[in-house]
Amino acid sequence: MTPDQIAALPYRPCVGVMLINGDGLVFAAQRRDSSAPAWQMPQGGIDAGEDPQTAALRELHEEISVPPDAVEVLAQTDDWLAYDLPADLVPRVWGGKFRGQKQKWFLLRLQGDDALIDLDTSHPEFSAWQWMQADDLLAAIVPFKRDIYARVVAAFRPWLRSRAGS
Repeated sequence: MTPDQIAALPYRPCVGVMLINGDGLVFAAQRRDSSAPAWQMPQGGIDAGEDPQTAALRELHEEISVPPDAVEVLAQTDDWLAYDLPADLVPRVWGGKFRGQKQKWFLLRLQGDDALIDLDTSHPEFSAWQWMQADDLLAAIVPFKRDIYARVVAAFRPWLRSRAGS
């Protein structure tokens, strides 16, 4: 695809979830489809007619098995945040229909034990997970998502554990 063809494509409507624990650490998971380190937070598309918060709770359950009643919704981003895929990925991801994603992000706090998290779902996306400080997650994320993750961290910083608070 040419740069002009890619620029003409829309963004895929999506949600992202920053799940934190009681200590203000962030859930991050390693993608199964990447042999290189590719940590991320849960995210996924919004179904037709679905509101973003419902989509966020559904994605959390589908991707890491945490049910909606096991989280507290703390905040959401005011705006939709967009990122572009690298040009070589556009034709291979989502059938070449989207240039990237526009996302509404939600901050959720896990209300329960880590045992609620189970990556062995019907369509597993992740091979490992851990609680991380937000700045460590920013260093571990794939480069093309780093800017959007930095914006999400900045939006939710008041709820997050900082190194000084470690």
